[in-house]
Amino acid sequence: MEHKLLTAILYIKDGEAVTGLQDKKRYGDIFELAALYNDCGIDRLIALDLSKEDIEHEKNLGVIKELVRVMEIPVCGGGNINRLEDIKKFLYAGCSKVILNSNKSTVMQLAEEGAERFGKEKIMLSLDNIDILFKKKEIVDYVGEFLVLNEASSLSFENMSDLLYTAFVEDFAFDKCVEILKKDKVAGIAGSFLNDVNTDVMELKARFADAGVSINRLEAAFEWEEFKLNEEGLIPVIVQDYKTQEVLMLAYMNEEAFRTTLLLGKMTYYSRSRKELWTKGMTSGHIQYVKSLTLDCDYDTILAKVSQVGGIACHTGAPSCFFNELTSKEYIEKNPLKVFENVYNVIMDRKNNPKTGSYTNYLFDKGIDKILKKVGEEATEIVIAAKNPDPEEIKYEISDFLYHIMVLMAVKGITWEDIMQELVRR
Repeated sequence: MEHKLLTAILYIKDGEAVTGLQDKKRYGDIFELAALYNDCGIDRLIALDLSKEDIEHEKNLGVIKELVRVMEIPVCGGGNINRLEDIKKFLYAGCSKVILNSNKSTVMQLAEEGAERFGKEKIMLSLDNIDILFKKKEIVDYVGEFLVLNEASSLSFENMSDLLYTAFVEDFAFDKCVEILKKDKVAGIAGSFLNDVNTDVMELKARFADAGVSINRLEAAFEWEEFKLNEEGLIPVIVQDYKTQEVLMLAYMNEEAFRTTLLLGKMTYYSRSRKELWTKGMTSGHIQYVKSLTLDCDYDTILAKVSQVGGIACHTGAPSCFFNELTSKEYIEKNPLKVFENVYNVIMDRKNNPKTGSYTNYLFDKGIDKILKKVGEEATEIVIAAKNPDPEEIKYEISDFLYHIMVLMAVKGITWEDIMQELVRR
């Protein structure tokens, strides 16, 4: 059975998040909202461009592209789509689906062209009512999913098509949501209550699961009774940043803390000094959202990979609790990403703090045309070196090329994280 999806909607006006289609009041920082939805248990995001003019449309598309880069949940995009080129722009921005408006007179042509070019699974159609299914029955051949915006229509939609649909719930009522989610053709629900930053999505998922809804939530593959606990009945937890792999802290869980962590999707520990549970960040705001929990070979330690809000894990205000160096030995960093990051950081330091005689600063001073010329030259050198049977030459030329690419990245404001996100998306 497929999990039912809880979908949040971001309404975008002039590059900013607003409260909805009607009042359009600013609704916080758009990237902070996206990060919250990404971590808190929301399964999918819909990004709606509310623009009317092409200039704002391009601006909002740029924001959506950046959102996709930082999001790990699927992003569907729509709004101000008037031609096939607009569908292409949303998909090229990284959206998993493009949402067409059934009220537009050109929707039939757009759906057909979009499905033919990109596949019907990429096309979602928003409906205020089900009239279009009577007037233009063939549109179901060009759509992979419906977004039904009217509750009354969603109740009768089940018998109108074999396609999946997401139902928009206007006013939250738990029993009503359960009834909708249990329908065979419902892919999931959306609604203002899921956009609300105060909604505890993981708790809501637990309630849905208890009511018999198949929902995507944290479930342990091992029972607590299988863990090997210390003399206090606790299990140590090593906490690691899921992106950087930096070790953040060490804490302990009892059974209640473990089950609360699964329920909330937020790291919850047992304080040995205070003899009580504590959910990390509930007072400081530096919440740790669970990305994965892994048990070690002896079943006596948990490795938790988390999304650390605010970048602060330690009560001292430090990013990590491990900052008191005891001893160290010089070594050459061999982790590829770390090497790239270290070189990039040196390049950025030269950009921000110019150093006399620096070749990097020479390139920055000469400008983008010189940098692009060097990138082209180094690419040509790679081609020439590749014809040489000696592998040392091509390694040298590729290294030169990557250095100049990083200088270009620094000029254009692109980081290695941006590149990794793009590669993962592909």
